Amino acid sequence: MRIGVLTGGGDCPGLNAVIRAVVRKGIDGYGHAIVGFHDGWRGPLESSYEELTIESTRGILPRGGTILGSSRTNPFARDDGTARIGETMESLGLAGLIAIGGEDTLGAAARLHGEGVPVIGVPKTIDNDLGGTDQTFGFDTAMSIATEAVDRLHSTAESHHRNLVVEVMGRHAGWIALHSGIAGGADVILIPERPFDIDEVCRLIRRRHARGRYFAIIVVAEGATPVEGTMEILSGATDEFGHARLGGIGQRLEREIEERTGFETRTTVLGHTQRGGTPTPFDRVLATRLGVKAIDAAHEGRWGQMASLRSMRIELVPLAEAVASLRTVGEEDLEVARAFFG
Repeated sequence: MRIGVLTGGGDCPGLNAVIRAVVRKGIDGYGHAIVGFHDGWRGPLESSYEELTIESTRGILPRGGTILGSSRTNPFARDDGTARIGETMESLGLAGLIAIGGEDTLGAAARLHGEGVPVIGVPKTIDNDLGGTDQTFGFDTAMSIATEAVDRLHSTAESHHRNLVVEVMGRHAGWIALHSGIAGGADVILIPERPFDIDEVCRLIRRRHARGRYFAIIVVAEGATPVEGTMEILSGATDEFGHARLGGIGQRLEREIEERTGFETRTTVLGHTQRGGTPTPFDRVLATRLGVKAIDAAHEGRWGQMASLRSMRIELVPLAEAVASLRTVGEEDLEVARAFFG
């Protein structure tokens, strides 16, 4: 049997570990051939691919990024997207596809499966916002990088009596901000799920000063927004899935906090450093387990499913169910952090 594999969306630590697991178990365990498509959904749309072998995937376990490349290509942005993918699969003799990706990549996979394309999903996103799984690989690495940054910024903030705003990734869900903020001892955490009151942020900072703590660490997710009418909101270009290009909330907070409090404030934007570099041991193991489950499911013909971490076990869940809604930060999770604000 021949099976295709692709990686879509933003790159993520652990992608290569999934590819390696699919290839090793697929070839050595089942005698299948594995075809790797380039740059996400662009690969099957344009028939851009390579044969993956045990030799070509040696040594990739600890590597960041993806050896197949990635993109935010939306197959449904083209009228003939489904037909073109089907033609590519037929020409290569593929029994099905394993799509490794986040909300958009797997959303497209679920829709393709509904139109007759055999697909299995593997959840990937540093944002940790996919439903149907307790955690996505890549999140642990991103959260660890963000926590280390917060730890390092503490000494500068305290030495210079400054407020430091740390902007981390998180379009719709604030898991990176929440976990790195709690782990790093942040004084304010702002997430997309709860519009923030800039006056309350400034009150917490002033309270710290009144207590003799002349600095503050504010961790903000890139998708965080202020209460309507309280701060300027900027919008940018959109990608093929209709998502606005984010970034800039940190700088806007810096300006507002300094103007409203009179305390020196600076911003650090972590950006793509959260995606890059070697995955943590946890993410390597999780990605490997998910990859093995995906190739097992493909071998058994269990299309339309997604490999998932549930209660520390790897299970299959319906792909459509997994992408039906995002996994976001709940009030109970945020309440833990609020106890340490200010």
